Amino acid sequence: MLPTEDLTLTLLQAPLYWEKPEENRRHWAQALEPLEATDLILLPEMFTTGFSMNPQKLAEPFPGPTLAWMQEQARKKQATIAGSVMSAEGGRYYNRLLWVEPNGPYHQYDKKHLFSLAGEEKIYSPGQERLVVTCKGWRINPQICFDLRFPVWCRNDADFHLQLFVACWPARRRQAWNTLLPARAVENVCYVAGLNRVGEDGKGVYHTGDSAVYDPLGTSVKQAVPGATQAIKTTLSATHLAEVRRKFAFLEERDPFQLVD
Repeated sequence: MLPTEDLTLTLLQAPLYWEKPEENRRHWAQALEPLEATDLILLPEMFTTGFSMNPQKLAEPFPGPTLAWMQEQARKKQATIAGSVMSAEGGRYYNRLLWVEPNGPYHQYDKKHLFSLAGEEKIYSPGQERLVVTCKGWRINPQICFDLRFPVWCRNDADFHLQLFVACWPARRRQAWNTLLPARAVENVCYVAGLNRVGEDGKGVYHTGDSAVYDPLGTSVKQAVPGATQAIKTTLSATHLAEVRRKFAFLEERDPFQLVD
């Protein structure tokens, strides 16, 4: 079933303080404070630490202080807030996206595709299940950074209307980011939003952000200024989504297949 209400989305593109969770929570609280009314707010991948391979020192037990902080901020803003953090649970570490609703309920998604160029798979455990959540009647599939490169994992076989990616995607591979976001929108006939951090991390890796929102045709709806600290807000049209799905009913022609381990 398609949504009947529009959805307002705000992406917070900003730098991060390297491996300083408390300072980052203060930083994001200040960024959230002036935001106008919105339904959904996105924060970047590992938004309390940066993309660090040091969870032994920094990962929070789950549930932890950042989840409590997100619940407080979601209540204050009366908006759903999503972003990923280092989490420790059951003797393992996860790059875990938290989806926190205004009145306290939350959902989680553990990053499936761990970034081998940084050795993420040697330190963190992969998730095994996708997450589809609902906000104002919109079915939403949130994912994390490197997941963007894998179309089978991103495949719209769960009837979602919006796909989200939170990231610490390096500037040196920004062409891939800027290509794959609209590609996911076109192939899944859904809105796609990608939020990326900006600035240099503690390993000297620079990020240009390039945060953006695309409609189901792959057309740009909103683009952040590369390298800038910026909140971009846009409203996703339920009517436009319905019109595109009616005119281009390509999801009905998907090739069926089954993954076998």
